[in-house]
Amino acid sequence: MRLAQFNPPHAQRGVALVEFTLVLPLMLLLLLAFGEFGRMLYQYNVLLQASRDADRFVAAQAWNSTLGGIVLSSTLQTQTKNVAVYGVPSAVGSPVVSGLTTAQVEVAVVGSDHVRVTITFPFCPVIGAGNCAGSIPGFFGSAMSLGIPLVATTVMRVL
Repeated sequence: MRLAQFNPPHAQRGVALVEFTLVLPLMLLLLLAFGEFGRMLYQYNVLLQASRDADRFVAAQAWNSTLGGIVLSSTLQTQTKNVAVYGVPSAVGSPVVSGLTTAQVEVAVVGSDHVRVTITFPFCPVIGAGNCAGSIPGFFGSAMSLGIPLVATTVMRVL
């Protein structure tokens, strides 16, 4: 008795190539989305650490023992914003996140013995051509903006 040979049907030729061609763009889009999400989480983590550092800096220096309260002078606010952006009280070096400015940092007194530092930074995905003004067309309605605001806030008690 002789074994029958397996002959693949001719109608199935090239089906794998067609399936690969259909699935490849979706897989690349998914990979790009995961990469952008990871980059966004990284930038948020850096902003949150910068907010903590700046809040720690202002909390250590804002208490005025003579007045018995918090005094946020313009010099202290400027130094705190510089700590949040550059990591040091003077405006020297490069920002902790590319594009971060002192205008995006807010220093405020909360209650009678707490200070708050808030950093608001627009996250711009790579697919937006490097600016947050880009948008993608909506399927059912208006276009969707590509910029996502990242807000890192820290509140600490003044020492």
